Amino acid sequence: MKKTAIFLLLFLIPFLDPNSYHIEILATAALYALLALGLNIIVGFAGLLHLGYAAFFAIGAYTYALLNLRLGCPFWLGLPLGMGVAGVGGVLLGLPAVRVRGDYLAIVTLGFGEIVRIVVTNLEPWTGGPNGLLGIAHPVLGGFNFGVDSRPYYWLLLVLVGGIAWVCARLRRSRIGLAWAALREDELAARTLGINGTRLKLLALGLGGGIAGLAGAVFAAKQGTITPDSFDFILSVMILAMVILGGLGSVRGVILGAVVLSVLPELLQGFSTYRMLLFGIGMIGLMRLRPQGLLGISQIRRELQRAAS
Repeated sequence: MKKTAIFLLLFLIPFLDPNSYHIEILATAALYALLALGLNIIVGFAGLLHLGYAAFFAIGAYTYALLNLRLGCPFWLGLPLGMGVAGVGGVLLGLPAVRVRGDYLAIVTLGFGEIVRIVVTNLEPWTGGPNGLLGIAHPVLGGFNFGVDSRPYYWLLLVLVGGIAWVCARLRRSRIGLAWAALREDELAARTLGINGTRLKLLALGLGGGIAGLAGAVFAAKQGTITPDSFDFILSVMILAMVILGGLGSVRGVILGAVVLSVLPELLQGFSTYRMLLFGIGMIGLMRLRPQGLLGISQIRRELQRAAS
């Protein structure tokens, strides 16, 4: 009941505050929340450090953009297709990546993210190169064109975030979620119990990549244009920071982390000279005082303390 009331309140925000700038910030925060939920499956649930997550975001965006511009594919068909292609990309990345762990896995995923960005930059006949793709169609629902108004995108993203959050919460308490937790804590012990670590890691990468592809398709439709610069390494780091700030493994936490890191820079615009300094000091202080994140589960804190000792 409480969650329903919160969702309805968030749904009514555009009516309570019609300021287009504020709605744009909230829509951006919802987009980041969707990305953070996907990365949380990979990093928070399965314990796989991923530094190239923006690549899946790019795959989803370019999939919808190319289908729309080349074949006239509508948004509502391109949305699941972008999600599916990005999910397959996550599985394909996982085939060589699951053979390594820790820092080596981070390097492999970092390389994957840069490869995708460089490929879309150099495939100019298809992707437009550094100039990107222009004229991507906006969603149309029942004869209503979303256009450039932020409100319908905010509502769409709010529904997607709510649906994905519900799935993630159910997934974390399922047998698969418990198996991921076992792999995250002690992979060797989990494998001795008969848990198929390779299959579960591929599943985490596929699901996480698919959610990023979903967000990418919405992003391409909302912007109407995409360029390779929108999917750089800094974006991957920012999404990872949202997950860590909110709390690894916490569904509500990563949503809160995404909202905080999206809205806080806007609130600190009055301190433009020292904004990033204040932001960095705040992050360091939080990680020292609450290493499991704002709403991190106690299990993560115990794992961090055990690793430190």
